[in-house]
Amino acid sequence: MRRWQLQDAKARLSEVVKSSQREGPQEISVRGEAAVVVLSKVEYDRLRKRKPSFLEFLRRSPLVGVDLELERDRTPPRDLRL
Repeated sequence: MRRWQLQDAKARLSEVVKSSQREGPQEISVRGEAAVVVLSKVEYDRLRKRKPSFLEFLRRSPLVGVDLELERDRTPPRDLRL
C-alpha cells in the first residue's frame, strides 16, 4: 500500500485517486500517523457486499443432499495426570 503525507495527497489528489484504482488502497498520514485509506469504488463495493449467513453458506454447499455416513471413534481417551 502506498503511503502519502496529507500535504502531498492534497496537492496530487487526482494521482492518489488513479493510484487507488490501479494499485489498490492508498494510505494518507497526518503528522506521520496513518489517518485514512483511499479505496477505489470497486474495492469499496466488494468490501460492503453482504456476506451470506452461515446457514445460507451451508444451504448452498455442493454437499447438500449427500448422505454422509459418519462413525464416531469409540476408542477410550488416554489417561491424564492432573
